[in-house]
Amino acid sequence: MRTADKWRDYRLIDASDGMRLEKWGDISLSRPDPQIIWKTPKENPLWESCDAVYHRSERGGGSWEFRKKLPESWTVEYDRLKFIIRPTGFKHTGLFPEQAVNWDLARKMIKGAGRNISVLNLFAYTGGATLACAEAGASACHVDASKGMVQWAKDNAAASGLSDKPIRWIVDDCLKFAEREIRRGRTYDAIIMDPPSYGRGPSGEVWKLEDSIYSLLEICVKLLSDSPLFFMLNSYTAGLSPSVMSYMLGALIKPKYGGEVSADEIGLPVEEKGMSLPAGSTAIWREI
Repeated sequence: MRTADKWRDYRLIDASDGMRLEKWGDISLSRPDPQIIWKTPKENPLWESCDAVYHRSERGGGSWEFRKKLPESWTVEYDRLKFIIRPTGFKHTGLFPEQAVNWDLARKMIKGAGRNISVLNLFAYTGGATLACAEAGASACHVDASKGMVQWAKDNAAASGLSDKPIRWIVDDCLKFAEREIRRGRTYDAIIMDPPSYGRGPSGEVWKLEDSIYSLLEICVKLLSDSPLFFMLNSYTAGLSPSVMSYMLGALIKPKYGGEVSADEIGLPVEEKGMSLPAGSTAIWREI
């Protein structure tokens, strides 16, 4: 497992009985996490005194219980990148801190390429990977179907002092955008994808990652340039193992470009127990 252990503004204090106990800057939150199936003792007093708790509803969804008045939003920083944190109605905060390991890797590959790199970030959410690539010197195309999330990403870019970087901000269905880019003849040196486990398309069609990911990858691989640098695929779907993800990337990319494929779980260190919480998987093809 690659563990995001370089954070200063984020801490995973403890994890037990389906809940995370976290600190985002100076603010403490307790949120559900389905991976946490163990019931270790909750000995840290912050479990009882944290600033806000997200409660699941039996009818689906849930809501926050704010135990003190919190700002509507606040900012955390990771290695010169700044992110606006805002508790949402779906338990999320606008950032997945475990992805810092992938931001670090993307920046390292881009800075070591010795050439200009163009990056396509699909299902780009609030822009963590987009900002990391832009800060490293790449041009980026940020695509997400949610107008609100793209605006949030723009705000993060402004907070990070990256508004003047060459970033295209696109609100669009990622699959349809990729198909149009192919017709336009546009290519990219690097592609990052973080598709959802489940969702519905613009016409109500059901998206299930296990059923749709291979065909989506087939399309997106066509957008790679003649000398690609990397292709990064993220997943939070429990049924999609790192080995399956690496097999797909190897089958689709290595015959034409060679290179190497690696895959692993990514996670977060749990301070109270000295272990790591698994928080998804990443498969990466890269040039040699």
